[in-house]
Amino acid sequence: MGKARCLPVGKNGSFRIGGICKGAGMIHPNMATLLSFVTTDAAISKSALQAALRHAVKHSFNRISVDGDTSTNDTLAILANGCAENAPIKQASGADYEVFTKALTELCQDLAKQVARDGEGARKLITIKVRRAPDERTAEKIAVTIATSPLVKTAIAGEDANWGRILAAAGRSGAKFDPAQVEVKLGNLVVARRGGGLAFSEERALEILKRDEVTITVDLHQGEAEVTEWTCDFTEGYIRINADYRS
Repeated sequence: MGKARCLPVGKNGSFRIGGICKGAGMIHPNMATLLSFVTTDAAISKSALQAALRHAVKHSFNRISVDGDTSTNDTLAILANGCAENAPIKQASGADYEVFTKALTELCQDLAKQVARDGEGARKLITIKVRRAPDERTAEKIAVTIATSPLVKTAIAGEDANWGRILAAAGRSGAKFDPAQVEVKLGNLVVARRGGGLAFSEERALEILKRDEVTITVDLHQGEAEVTEWTCDFTEGYIRINADYRS
């Protein structure tokens, strides 16, 4: 898995950035058994590079889960050689730093989504969006609980529009919210509103769930914070892979 891009930065040049990573199972923050390496020719100080990487990881690798399991040997390394000869980015602020951080975050998100899509036994990439939460921590709790719910992940694998499993996962997340204000969508199809189910087209729902990318949106209608998490479906393939060998 890899991706590279070239972007203008400052008044005197551009930089390139690329990455590669490995992951299949035991994927969950803090990354677990995930090996990732990013390189750039940007001229950037160690402190600014570290700050940019922390931001990128928070919004990418720390927002994916394959199976909710972890181990001890996760690594993400970034190397910068300065060969682009751009005006050096010395501090974690300013226009050039923002350009670099945005590019790095987009790259890491792309790689992270590829990891989730390529999870053991996976057939579908699931994007979970929690919108209009009272704060980011609330949104994070809800998103990660949905992403690691075996009942949600198997429902998506079975192409079952089971909005109750999604709302139940949000409810047990530990986040405080009013379920009577919540709306749930599969793709662009509203399946629940004000905490209860709606009459919706099962044919339309099945059409959405048959795709290899499925988006679940949970709109709390209780604030402005938003979080996106990525995961994959749970299939019989995951069980077979992990039952067939001794590690």
